[in-house]
Amino acid sequence: MLGPKHKTMAAATLSGLCVSTLHKQPNSTVPPRSAAIAASCSVRESLKERAFNEKDCCTRRSILTGIGTLTAAGLYPASFAFAEEVPDKYQAFIDARDGYSYYYPSDWRDFDFRGHDSAFKDRILSLQNVRLSFIPTEKKDIHELGEMEEVISNLVKNVYAAPNQTPIIYAMQEKNIDGKNYWTFEYELATPRYSRVAFATISIGNGRQYTLIVGANERRWSRVRDKLKVVADSFKVLDI
Repeated sequence: MLGPKHKTMAAATLSGLCVSTLHKQPNSTVPPRSAAIAASCSVRESLKERAFNEKDCCTRRSILTGIGTLTAAGLYPASFAFAEEVPDKYQAFIDARDGYSYYYPSDWRDFDFRGHDSAFKDRILSLQNVRLSFIPTEKKDIHELGEMEEVISNLVKNVYAAPNQTPIIYAMQEKNIDGKNYWTFEYELATPRYSRVAFATISIGNGRQYTLIVGANERRWSRVRDKLKVVADSFKVLDI
């Protein structure tokens, strides 16, 4: 992946998208920064046949008017049928071709983030953003990567952190949604000049290891943490 592919955006009602709160694992020695929230996840959908009629569309679209039935049109599996609505002030991004979905704040705009499949950011504060990437893998589940604590520690320290950044992991959580396992963790990357805090959610499916990261500047984290937690919890791998 050299950059985000342009997608067709569809809104759909999401039910059965289990959102759980972030909490400290029994073996964790570092307390979470604050109590995490539980958020009901769902996505309003419109479009039966238009969702993928444009084979090579040049821009993503947000289609949030009306209520259709994507599952009836054969665009999504039966398990991806939803009853509840998208949380207020969020929109749903659904990529049925690459097999994933998540929410993002409705006032954010999409942008190209090098090496990522999709990304959205705050219109003013660019460090406040969400991005999604994936890499091919022969593994079927994140448990095949190893122990959660070891895998997450290695990712944050050796993959996410730059040489001049000090990594701090605050909490980590495992959850299961529709038979797929997800790890979500909160971490900070600090430098002498500034710090960034983020949630990351990883999962494996469709022969890919997906990673969603949503974060902000540390100075704003206490104000936007709960808002961004909804995004991290909303990530879901779809069968393709």
